[in-house]
Amino acid sequence: MDTTYSDGNVVAGVSADARAEFIRKTYLHLALAILAFVGLEYVLLKQSFVPALVQRMVSGYMWLAVLGAFMAVSWVADRWARSSTSRGIQYLGLGLYVVAEAVIFLPLLYVASNFFSKDVIPTAAIITGLLFVGLTFVVFTTRKDFTFLGGILKIGFFVALGVIGASILFGFSLGLIFSAAMVVMAAGSILYTTSAIMKHYGTEQYVAASLSLFASVALLFWYILRIVMALSRD
Repeated sequence: MDTTYSDGNVVAGVSADARAEFIRKTYLHLALAILAFVGLEYVLLKQSFVPALVQRMVSGYMWLAVLGAFMAVSWVADRWARSSTSRGIQYLGLGLYVVAEAVIFLPLLYVASNFFSKDVIPTAAIITGLLFVGLTFVVFTTRKDFTFLGGILKIGFFVALGVIGASILFGFSLGLIFSAAMVVMAAGSILYTTSAIMKHYGTEQYVAASLSLFASVALLFWYILRIVMALSRD
């Protein structure tokens, strides 16, 4: 979670107008990334090859390979989004990350849309949106610096990856408690990222800022959807 930048003026140190412009651009790009993600999923879920692809993605240890590929692509996308030499590369990084998220979400959304109530996905999306707005409101109104969460989140995510890997290797279910813990982690990530982009990002790095926020929102949505699906099944 290295979010210290030297390009341009740091957002926290610029004028109110410049800071407001950075915030506007960041959240506009976040909204566009979410819309692109929704559009990609809508198109993908209508394709005839998706059932076979989903089955292949989650069969055996293939999901470990998929997760590894996602992490590698995410790292590349983040580096491109942080590029200080080309705006085009920044947008390419954001676009690549949106595509990667659309692919990694495909099995979960396929199951949710085909084997659960049609209300499951919208319900999870609404809860995610409300939580994101609430957490963002907390950061902007309290002006509290949540970047102290960075170290805690790093440790937590490494532990979570280990648990996920073990569940795939040994075939046990993660369950509601794990999903709830990951929702807390995702909420912490939103608090951390929202603070970090204001204190450590340059004013010209709104594309990278939107990617970081999108990653946290996607993580939150993933585990809220899992919880809603589990409760719907019960």
